[in-house]
Amino acid sequence: MDRMIYTAMSGAKHILEQQTTTAHNLANTSSTGFKAQVDSFRAVPIVSDGLNTRTFVVDATVGADFSNGPIQATNRDLDIAIQGKGWLAVQRADGSEGYTRNGALKLNENGVLQTSNGLTVLGDTGPITIPPDVRISIGKDGTISSVQNTTVPGPANTIGRLKLVNPDESNLVRGGDGLFVTADNSPVQADATVSVVTGALEGSNVNVVDAMVTMISLQRQFDTQMRLLQDAEKNAEKANQIFGLNG
Repeated sequence: MDRMIYTAMSGAKHILEQQTTTAHNLANTSSTGFKAQVDSFRAVPIVSDGLNTRTFVVDATVGADFSNGPIQATNRDLDIAIQGKGWLAVQRADGSEGYTRNGALKLNENGVLQTSNGLTVLGDTGPITIPPDVRISIGKDGTISSVQNTTVPGPANTIGRLKLVNPDESNLVRGGDGLFVTADNSPVQADATVSVVTGALEGSNVNVVDAMVTMISLQRQFDTQMRLLQDAEKNAEKANQIFGLNG
């Protein structure tokens, strides 16, 4: 049988993987702070006794598009958006440190500051707990201050400061929980130059139009690989017929 089926099968397999990635990005067009996933592939020549005229496709790297998404005003005290480069440090389910751009924050029943999906937000000295009956404000540098609701106006008390970091993006990988971590899973030191915009959230950086065009292009490429498999099957049938006549 024509060995073309192996190269066509390899191409079709990776096209399906790209379709999965594109569909995943499209599903997160409304996810706060989402960074689009990027698949990368490379061609590897097939080494054989004949000429190196065919290649396989193999995974090269899986990365992310770290460009900033649009900042949308919400006027909510617990909403923040990272301005420019930087990340918000949170505690992952296994206790390790992860990084996100999702600044939709909330308080749990114990007053602990968390993300909208229940992850504990980290400060410079650990988790941040907000006392009851206060109104909080978050400064540009991530400093959290509180004012008693019973005293208007009243003195502001500093509660803590968000841990804002700015690691090398080439050293970041996306974990299975959607959070980013360093390649060696080591924590990153806080960076005082990272600033936030309060009362706003960063939207997803997925371009819907580009993603839809990519899906259409991938579908056409997949159809091409399927036609190659059909051609290989037809060639094999013709060869069998010829061999049958010679017999």
